[in-house]
Amino acid sequence: MGGSEREPARVFAGALVVTQDAARRVVRADVRVDEGRFTHVGPAAPREGAEVVDASGYALVPGFVNLHTHVAMHPLRGIADDRDLAGFLETLFAVDARRTEADVEAGARAGIAEMLLGGTTSFLDLYYFEDAVARAVDALGIRGFLGWAVLDPEFTTQHGKPLDNAAAFIGRWRNHGRVTPLVAPQGVYVCGSETWLGARALAERERTLVHYHLSETRKEVHDHEAKTGRRPVDWLEEIGFLGPQQVAAHAVWLTSQEIGRLGQRGVAVAHCASSNLKLASGGVAPIVELRAAGATVGIGTDSVASNNSLSMLREIHLAGLVQKNHRWDATALSAQELLDLATLDGARALGQARDLGSIEVGKRADFSLFRLDHPTLQPARPEALVSHLAYAANDEAIDSVFVDGRPVVEDRRLAGGDWNSIRAALAAAADSLWAARPG
Repeated sequence: MGGSEREPARVFAGALVVTQDAARRVVRADVRVDEGRFTHVGPAAPREGAEVVDASGYALVPGFVNLHTHVAMHPLRGIADDRDLAGFLETLFAVDARRTEADVEAGARAGIAEMLLGGTTSFLDLYYFEDAVARAVDALGIRGFLGWAVLDPEFTTQHGKPLDNAAAFIGRWRNHGRVTPLVAPQGVYVCGSETWLGARALAERERTLVHYHLSETRKEVHDHEAKTGRRPVDWLEEIGFLGPQQVAAHAVWLTSQEIGRLGQRGVAVAHCASSNLKLASGGVAPIVELRAAGATVGIGTDSVASNNSLSMLREIHLAGLVQKNHRWDATALSAQELLDLATLDGARALGQARDLGSIEVGKRADFSLFRLDHPTLQPARPEALVSHLAYAANDEAIDSVFVDGRPVVEDRRLAGGDWNSIRAALAAAADSLWAARPG
């Protein structure tokens, strides 16, 4: 999948296209793809020199953007269930200290396989050994925005200084077509001001994103306030860190002032409803208020150790129900807004709005073909399709997935890897890691 061989032009004829364009049209149309980009969306696409695909039985949907993952944690699904965040992290940190680059790559391959089969074509990651994750991205054909985890040297198990490691990682992968390297401070609980400002300086120098955890639990906020006299957002503003080209994961425990500050500074937020619920973070992330304040909000699954799924369809559904129920307002986060969060807004958070998130001429051809005969998409009517995607569809409805116009899933089979081999490597990694978990 990492080769430079040219993909043939294709016309997807007669598809039911969820364009996600400015008018949010859902229309019967032909879609043509040339050299990895959409070149025609509308009736009667030119067919010269193109492979023609009868897509009349499919919905053509923009690829999902998973805005917060630790994809290599796939061997750890179920290893620390039914614990609060502190207990969860205690187990995860103990096991993480024993991880090797090889088992990180095995986990990343399995996680990417799961995401691709669920229609995710881009993801934002935060971990270490990100070279291993990048190799998995390259092999399986997904689009990865990969953040090397940085934290204060006294807290790390990395060899060398984490910021230096992040800079070296960015240098190694900056010119890859589908790997976008970046810097990722872990959170205020393991990063002092020097690390935060060093991360920002690195990102500005290399023109990368910054990704980090923020105000995930009440305890995190209260502990930081006791230590510094400031809540995390206020403290990050005070030290001069907050700014654009940043994506903060979780952002659950925020005051109205902090919400306004994130919006003013152009910080995007990855909403991780399932992880927050399962870890009993308490409260509900103020998604409606963040969007009203001007912050871009996308959807993230977090890791399979805390979710325990990488399905964006499941995450979209749950995010909508939680907001509606919490606010006693059935109109909060409509089906269309939920689909926006998973596509256009995720792309915008990554600084990729010109290239990703919708089916429009000139954009990169990242999309999925959903089977219109699938039970969860009935009745298969254009006016109901967005609702079905938000509230009913499951991953099994996805037949094929394309990234840069190249098939990465065909007939629910991975194009860039053998699932049985991926599963076997994952099982071997899991055997070693589960044996090391604390009692």
